[in-house]
Amino acid sequence: MLKIVTVPDKILSTPTQPVKKIDEPVKKLVYEMEKTLIAQKDPKGVGLAANQVGVDLSLFIIKASEKTKTKIFINPKIIKLVNPLTRKPAKKKKRKKPVKLEGCLSIPRIWGPVKRAKKIYLEYQGLDGPPKKEWFQGFEATIIQHEIDHLNGIVFTVRSVEQKGALYKEKDGELKPFDI
Repeated sequence: MLKIVTVPDKILSTPTQPVKKIDEPVKKLVYEMEKTLIAQKDPKGVGLAANQVGVDLSLFIIKASEKTKTKIFINPKIIKLVNPLTRKPAKKKKRKKPVKLEGCLSIPRIWGPVKRAKKIYLEYQGLDGPPKKEWFQGFEATIIQHEIDHLNGIVFTVRSVEQKGALYKEKDGELKPFDI
């Protein structure tokens, strides 16, 4: 199993290099990343970028739930972001939705809100076949944006702070406000 790199390791703040060839070492890396991701229990992981395991390549995997198949993304590029909230007229009395917090296997026990597009159009390659273009929405879109941030050398806490969100540290099963 691969070791997950944690902050402040420099590889997490450095943009990754494109995958030039999908060969056996790349396929083996993806297989090992999948084993590593599935083994994460506390907290459970839903995505893992190559730089999170110390490899400077532009690829990541996601597994949105235990029942879903692992999806592989090599050299991904977001072509379009769609946020339905920006297209709807504002209502006078808006019910507040509970804030969804992001976490990261490379920043254990820290959580924070990050506003993400609800739907994305992505160009990427899998382990075989030609490059694909595909729409993703909801939780998968959120995971993909989080992982692409990793490939660009950005961790979620940076996004949360940029968006003026509060960070929380998990201690004894409770979330406590936390400043960095």
